[in-house]
Amino acid sequence: MANHLQFNFQDATSPLMQELVKFHDHSLTILFFISALILYILMMTSLSKLTNKNILDSQEIEMVWTVIPAFILIMLALPSIQILYLMDEIASPDITIKTVGHQWYWTYEFSDLSKESEIESYMLPTADLQNGDFRLLEVDNRISVPMDSKIRMLITSEDVLHAWTLPSMGIKVDAVPGRLNQVTFSSSLPGLFFGQCSEICGANHSFMPIAMEVIPLKTFESWIIKL
Repeated sequence: MANHLQFNFQDATSPLMQELVKFHDHSLTILFFISALILYILMMTSLSKLTNKNILDSQEIEMVWTVIPAFILIMLALPSIQILYLMDEIASPDITIKTVGHQWYWTYEFSDLSKESEIESYMLPTADLQNGDFRLLEVDNRISVPMDSKIRMLITSEDVLHAWTLPSMGIKVDAVPGRLNQVTFSSSLPGLFFGQCSEICGANHSFMPIAMEVIPLKTFESWIIKL
């Protein structure tokens, strides 16, 4: 979970988020070297009183500053396209969960299991928080998913626009009334992960937290039976 002094991403807990973090670091490295080179050229141009006539009109230099940026763009485009395909890939899911946004809470439906279950997830009021709970992030009913399983999330809304967002999973999907959006994810790490609605949806937009618990498969089976 993020803290008030954190400037980087949250720890990646899904393969997709790991790829996004790698691409972010890759892009920043290229951006750093470009910025350093431009700063060096500007400083040398400003401090030097000499002018090289070969620089003012040179076909070779024009070729260099055309080819090198094109090569840099290719270095950025190839991993970017790969990640876009990974984000849209919908492989055979193990579990499908339908998520519906309301003003101002979430409902989760497990419709493809032998026992259809639905839970409503409201934010816990401050007065009901226990020691160790996080204000504005804790909910009365957490959603649980199994580890090392492909989860397909179908996301929609009953009233206005919402956005189901889990930063540590690299997930942000709009919940649109009358439309189903889908996303797949998996996690090999157990834990409790928090998110929030990321689309301004009314007066209580700030009070629509998401709490998802990734647990072993056997624990998940026991949890789903108790619903």
